[in-house]
Amino acid sequence: MSPPKSPAVAVVGLGNMGLNLALRLCQRGHRLHVHDLLPERMATAAAAGALPCADAAAAAQGCGLAIVVVVDAAQTEAVLFGPQGIAAGLARGGDVMLCPTISPDDVERFAAGLAARGLGCLDAPMSGGPARARDGSMSLMLAGPPVLLQRHAGLLADLSNQRHCISPRCGDGARTKLVNNLLAALNLAGAAEAIALAQRLGLDGDRTLAVIAQSSGQSWIGSDRIGRALAGDFAPRAHTRLLAKDSALALAMAAKVDASPALGALAAALFQQALAAGYGDDDDARLLSLMQTRLAPDGGPVADAGARPD
Repeated sequence: MSPPKSPAVAVVGLGNMGLNLALRLCQRGHRLHVHDLLPERMATAAAAGALPCADAAAAAQGCGLAIVVVVDAAQTEAVLFGPQGIAAGLARGGDVMLCPTISPDDVERFAAGLAARGLGCLDAPMSGGPARARDGSMSLMLAGPPVLLQRHAGLLADLSNQRHCISPRCGDGARTKLVNNLLAALNLAGAAEAIALAQRLGLDGDRTLAVIAQSSGQSWIGSDRIGRALAGDFAPRAHTRLLAKDSALALAMAAKVDASPALGALAAALFQQALAAGYGDDDDARLLSLMQTRLAPDGGPVADAGARPD
């Protein structure tokens, strides 16, 4: 482990991404304060050297930067501006790094609220999944004042070797992330449909995916998720409800500029169908199950994800 770095950093939200991000920072020698609603998550971070805190305000005290890694805008607002929120604990001159996938309007609103309290804001959504958060290879989409990027350059380098500086305007990170996630939803839905079709044709799903992975139909999310689905592994690394949320946010963002992405709307509708099927809390690899159901012969059995044709 590297020597401790100062000042301390707060991480609020220890879900799949937040916990691995926190463990990465501990490994890189940062003094870390953490808060989450689940004690077991804080215990895992504490075992790596982080200081567990009773609320977000306590976590932010004594820190120069607070990193928010919660799910949506409502949770973000609560941990920022609630009675025990970050804004109540972070000293003036401190900064907040917003990692959730939320609308650009919300990012701009939160940045304005922080500025009114003498706090800086870095719009920094992330992509790549928990394993890449843990090993420092996830993507960070960074938007905000260049002085903040410079101030936290060392920490950002410790977090990610894939840092993309989008613009000085908070909200552009969110715009980029939503465009990316709409394409991710499209790619995953397309990969799931293709493999479900291959199985309906009597082909082996694993062999077909291996061909696609080395051919023009390849996508990272398709190979990653469908490979797990074929093995029957739906343990949630990225819940289905998250891409459902993100694809809906992307369509709402597009509507604000009078754009109507037709393929994006189809992908978003498929994710809503996956929620209706009860897959919201499963990994989004469950899109294969949805597509197997859609392509099953009328009245015939639906193949389980992972099942191979006889």
